[in-house]
Amino acid sequence: MKHWFPFLFAPVVAALLILTPAPVPAQQSLTWDQVKAKFETANPTLQADEISVQETKAEQITAFLRPNPTIGLSTDGIQIAPHTTYPYGSHWLPLTGAQLVPSISYLHEREHKRELRLQSAQQGTEIATAQHLDLERNLLFDLRSLFIQTLEAKAVLSLTREELDYYDHIIAISQARYKDGDLAQIDLDRIELLRVQYESDLQTAEVNLRTAKIQLLQLLDDKTPVDQFDVQGPFDFADQLEPLETFRQIGLENRPDLKAALEAVQQADTNHKLANANGSADPTFGTWYSYNPAFNNPFGRYTVGANVSVPLRIFDRNQGEKQRTQLDIGRNLQVSEATRAQVFGDVDSSYAQVNSDLILLRPYKNKYLAQAVHVREAVTYAYQHGGASLMDFFNAQSDYRTVQLAYMQLIGSYLTAAGQLNLAVGREVIQ
Repeated sequence: MKHWFPFLFAPVVAALLILTPAPVPAQQSLTWDQVKAKFETANPTLQADEISVQETKAEQITAFLRPNPTIGLSTDGIQIAPHTTYPYGSHWLPLTGAQLVPSISYLHEREHKRELRLQSAQQGTEIATAQHLDLERNLLFDLRSLFIQTLEAKAVLSLTREELDYYDHIIAISQARYKDGDLAQIDLDRIELLRVQYESDLQTAEVNLRTAKIQLLQLLDDKTPVDQFDVQGPFDFADQLEPLETFRQIGLENRPDLKAALEAVQQADTNHKLANANGSADPTFGTWYSYNPAFNNPFGRYTVGANVSVPLRIFDRNQGEKQRTQLDIGRNLQVSEATRAQVFGDVDSSYAQVNSDLILLRPYKNKYLAQAVHVREAVTYAYQHGGASLMDFFNAQSDYRTVQLAYMQLIGSYLTAAGQLNLAVGREVIQ
């Protein structure tokens, strides 16, 4: 029987293993820095634009290449008429005295054309880099907005659950009062009926949180299931705000689109210099070698020659490109001035929104939140002891929720405006 004992219980053990649920992966909770780092390495739009920057770096190699030398091969000594005095008779042998003449030539670029092309290509890379940073700046604002939206949805969901638990406690007390004959049936029914609103608010909050997470995962290009993804971070506001001029100066120093506009002015100037250089003539130097034993000089069988050819820039002196690049300098100067004005406008408007939210948030934190809690607790206590009407109780509950939701919405508005200010100055100045 001892030998059969393990075999008897083997099916039971196998069934238990099958019925035991698989362990659920732990929920992944990311901070803002982790979300940002993940975005910078995974977002396909950002990665595709990074490749375009690498392409501009490859163009620098092409811009600095020297012209290729040219190798030629010609022939000399081909007869065009039969030689009747030739030892073999009057047969026409046109290739008998032909000689091959190899040659090589090279175009010499003057006026620093290669250096100017390289400089223009390097400035193009700097412009592409600044534009890539500008794209990242705008995408990070979208990412930050979704991150804040998720935090706000979590805060609202937590508040809704807290209120539902609190209201369930009120229902339990009301049912006890009803049993004691201290509460009418109609009042108990109205109290219990109001719970459906709290349940509806809870479902809405859960859907809003799930939607915010889905949008955040989409921007991260993350395939993690929504139930296994979460974010964490402070959902609060900083009461201190630097002067407006400080943010203006930071914007002028850090805005990548302004850097790109200023660099475009420098590139336009370089392109104008290159256009002037391309209007100059480049000589082509060549040399050749031949073996010709037909010379009267018995020692002059080997000959070496050289030549120089220079195009005459009589009609085409690159006039159109010179004028176009000169106009392009002025156009880019105007664009840079418009971008500078845009920086000031973005900073001023976002600063005003942040300051406005702070003005509204301060009394909520210092006064209104505590008052809403005090009113709800006082009216609830009075209602439980018959000192307040059912309508007073409902109004106190509604006022408490209105104040709490308004406060959370203001924090969300402040954090979004702070992200807008970060976007305006080109870097994170408010966390």
